[in-house]
Amino acid sequence: MQPNHATQADSQADSQADSQADSQADSAVVAAWLTDATDVTVLTGAGISTESGIPDFRGPQGLWTRDPAAQRLSSLPDYVAEPQLRRRAWQSRQQHPAWSAEPNAGHQALVTLERSGRLRGLLTQNIDGLHQRAGSAPTTVIELHGTIWEVECLGCGDRQPMTTALARVDDGEDDPACLRCGGILKSATVSFGQPLDPDVIRAAERAARECDLFLAVGTSLTVFPAAALPRVAVGNGARLVIVNAEPTSYDGIANAVLREPIGGVLPRLVAGLR
Repeated sequence: MQPNHATQADSQADSQADSQADSQADSAVVAAWLTDATDVTVLTGAGISTESGIPDFRGPQGLWTRDPAAQRLSSLPDYVAEPQLRRRAWQSRQQHPAWSAEPNAGHQALVTLERSGRLRGLLTQNIDGLHQRAGSAPTTVIELHGTIWEVECLGCGDRQPMTTALARVDDGEDDPACLRCGGILKSATVSFGQPLDPDVIRAAERAARECDLFLAVGTSLTVFPAAALPRVAVGNGARLVIVNAEPTSYDGIANAVLREPIGGVLPRLVAGLR
């Protein structure tokens, strides 16, 4: 007996339509939760920036997935020990897509959420500064993993604009040193083997504790301590909503999981906020 291709195609189409309808219903419920919320904390990961042309690291097409050796550029012990690796890192920084990337509809939707007066804190694992460029207040954004827009001396702690350091690279310095003490410069981002700023972590944990809705957007929730923040929020009575293309280990305790593209679903979630 031959399969009925027409029937199978109709069944698949019906299944896709049902799935889309369920997703839209879920987003409508989440939109109502946002309307009722008074303190919303948002955690964003690489997924919100991929729609601006900035590739992630760990996804199926991530930088480290395609080129595992590139992960060494983010290893602090290797960076300090190997001048050749630092030179490669500076070349990589010159070509970083953050310099030309523009905020997308997802970033703009979070600005709308902030202007509604509901946003308790915008925690981000991203280093690209797109939230601030979209209009989010710098005092609201908590950059858990630092920023690529500044450089920091590993010796004296002096910080300068990244543009200043990159101009020196353009002028022929392949591994520019700190102008104050001669120490090693690196982007003001958190590398493997480098501790996170305890004040930043405390502020993020406080934002997670004090919200009534926690929205995790575009993050795999695998990198700690950021990955612990949803559980902090849930433990203090907050609803948890996850917007991510891939499953996460927190899906089972989330009140809603949305698999739609971030730039499409976030504007719909905040459309009714005032």
